[in-house]
Amino acid sequence: MAPTSVLDRPVRRSAPKPPDERINRTSSIPFLALHLVPLLAIFTGVSRTDLIVCAALYLGRMFFITAGYHRYFAHRSYKMARVPQFLMALGGTTAAQKGPLWWAAHHRDHHRYADTDRDIHSPSKGFWWSHVGWFLSDRFKATNVDGIRDFARYPELRWLDRHDWVGAWALGAVTFLLFGWSGLVVGFFVSTILLWHGTFLVNSVAHVFGRRRYETDDTSRNSLLVALATGGEGWHNNHHHYPASARQGFFWWEIDPTWYGLRILSWVGLVRGLRTPPERVLVSDRAS
Repeated sequence: MAPTSVLDRPVRRSAPKPPDERINRTSSIPFLALHLVPLLAIFTGVSRTDLIVCAALYLGRMFFITAGYHRYFAHRSYKMARVPQFLMALGGTTAAQKGPLWWAAHHRDHHRYADTDRDIHSPSKGFWWSHVGWFLSDRFKATNVDGIRDFARYPELRWLDRHDWVGAWALGAVTFLLFGWSGLVVGFFVSTILLWHGTFLVNSVAHVFGRRRYETDDTSRNSLLVALATGGEGWHNNHHHYPASARQGFFWWEIDPTWYGLRILSWVGLVRGLRTPPERVLVSDRAS
């Protein structure tokens, strides 16, 4: 099927060599230092409640990233009213992965230039770069508003994008008030770190390891392990074949918890117009 928009299929373009991509060591210190916070559990201890909170915050915030930042804001694979749209964006900010406009605009660029020099996290630049280096580079610090004008027209989303720290800080404070120091360390910080690397796995692993069902103009692959870690995002070759779908596990045996959650939200009227791949897409461009 021929693509109908940039959101449906990547646009291949030639581009000049990218500018300097060195990691900003100063601004990277807080990100790297947070990886040491779990060591404080030696002093706070770890309870069963802390582990439950950690799992709940991981799964809940992963849904906001996959269903909200990715499948809604980046690909518009379903529709929401303005208030649920804001709440989905606010939930995404609690994952400490920057703002909804920043995230979605850069992800759209990834699809435009997948696996080329313009790809923001191309695996051809090495595992470290595709996994986390790009996230720490000044080159991608700003929000590309031109690439997300459809959502940048909402002032509340622009505010969230400028103050993307509010959601994470507020959630951290609430976690501390409810569960104390151990809840903050294990429940909030450990789940946040796991969230970062769970999300980054799609960029670094799902373009290198796994199986290819479809012939796409990139190296995207399907990975059950990545899908389990990310709420269904590991069916990455499916996704690059038809990015407009709200369902990335195209077949019933491809586990896609984000899709299941979106179906539930559609039953109660919070989302509508869930897009799925038509039959002709499912059978086209099969890899040999």
